[in-house]
Amino acid sequence: MKLYASEIRVGMLIEYKNDLWQVLKTQHVKPGKGGAFAQVEMKSVNKNTKLNERFRSSVSVEKASLDETKYNYLYGDENDYYFMDPKSYEQINIKKEIIGEKGKMLTENLEVTISFYNEKPLIVELPNHITCTVATTDVALKGQTVSSSYKPATLDNGINIQVPPFIESEDKIIVDTRTMEYIKKI
Repeated sequence: MKLYASEIRVGMLIEYKNDLWQVLKTQHVKPGKGGAFAQVEMKSVNKNTKLNERFRSSVSVEKASLDETKYNYLYGDENDYYFMDPKSYEQINIKKEIIGEKGKMLTENLEVTISFYNEKPLIVELPNHITCTVATTDVALKGQTVSSSYKPATLDNGINIQVPPFIESEDKIIVDTRTMEYIKKI
């Protein structure tokens, strides 16, 4: 699908220079002299290299078409995570490097969306909100009444986040998987 340079957004996957690129940053610039352009920072999905490119507003680029399929998480081993298609019961495995730190948020039977490009899994999207249990956290200091004073906490899956002072160990909280931030206490 073709789209103009001014329509490029962060997180998009585009085909450029015979490679697949994920957009990290984009800035639309309209100088006083000359035509407007989009300054785009991209990361190669295959080679893990970065590229800073300037596209004129009138230029069109090819947006990568991805196939999205729902899968259920089964388990993980040293190198891979394993998922099952709930309709066909077909199992696939995905390298831990593709999922990264968010792999720690996976729990048994969690439904995720896996995006494929040319039948190769590229992106694993977790649900936006996941319930976690706080394993350990510091004791809130008395007199800390400023609302922005968060304290460090370690979740049961090993991830470290910042939580409000009233959260204690063993509390169940909801975490946003996109930003890895505390949302609310249950």
